[in-house]
Amino acid sequence: MTKAELIDAIAVKANITKKDAGAALNAFTDTVTDTLAKGNRIALIGFGTFDTSKRVAREGRNPSTGAAIKIPASIVARFKAGSKLKEAVNK
Repeated sequence: MTKAELIDAIAVKANITKKDAGAALNAFTDTVTDTLAKGNRIALIGFGTFDTSKRVAREGRNPSTGAAIKIPASIVARFKAGSKLKEAVNK
């Protein structure tokens, strides 16, 4: 599903205009991004949790040359599905 298709689906389900659905989706993604950038987490009970995780620096390999490369430490965004989402997907 693309962003445009998601906006269309939100507009239909919420009975709002596509413009309002797009604004709501953008507000949601901006809020999640800002919250995670500050190191906080977002828990939506039943749906899931957005959080960050630290990855340590490690050594990897360039797949085309086989040469060793250093991969720097980083912070990555994570999503863990909640129980209701897991149940809905497994039906």
